[in-house]
Amino acid sequence: MKMSNSMDAAASPNVGEQNYGNKKQAKSKGKAGLILVGVSGALVAGLYAIATPFVLPALRKVCLPFVPATTQQVENVLTALRGRTGTLIDIGSGDGRIVLTAAKHGFTSVGVELNPWLIWYSKLSARFHGLSHLATYHRRDLWKMPMKPFNNVVIFGVPQMMPTLAEKLSLELDSSARIVACRFPFEDWVPGHVIGEGVDTVWVYDKDSLVLKTDNIEDTETCDKQVYSADDR
Repeated sequence: MKMSNSMDAAASPNVGEQNYGNKKQAKSKGKAGLILVGVSGALVAGLYAIATPFVLPALRKVCLPFVPATTQQVENVLTALRGRTGTLIDIGSGDGRIVLTAAKHGFTSVGVELNPWLIWYSKLSARFHGLSHLATYHRRDLWKMPMKPFNNVVIFGVPQMMPTLAEKLSLELDSSARIVACRFPFEDWVPGHVIGEGVDTVWVYDKDSLVLKTDNIEDTETCDKQVYSADDR
């Protein structure tokens, strides 16, 4: 009996230590779980904050998705603007590269964009290049932006917005304005020039010589089909 009592007494501290260890381990796991939940929540919140400006424009009636202009597209836009000066607006300016490039060539350029992150990046880039006085960016709805102050318009649009935009530009632009459409042309207008090919194609329209398409007139009969390349600048 004495021996048994001694063994029980010896085992008791071990059992106590084991229980304490289990509790400590469980407590550590609980803390780790809370940290994991907290980090996950912060990550989701961060992703939501970043993604929201990109997603919200898609919920509008007409969405302008952000697809960066290629180097060739920028070159083609410059070719379309050859010999032009004055003010320029880039509708849906994205990361600001068209506005910045135009400013480098002497245009007083304005970018209109809904995404605040892209506006922030564009402004930072303009400041870095020392062109903040010529390249400015505004977070505005393009439909509420007056077009009259600009004699050069660049648009990377989508098909569903082009008819309404054509109406707006026709009403607001001066007769000396030039419109450069990238990726998608204006369906009801015959372009004066077509520059480039494939996804890099740009269509050039001069307000004072706009030709409307009709069922009886083909593009080849009314459009100057000369195709320019960036090397022609």
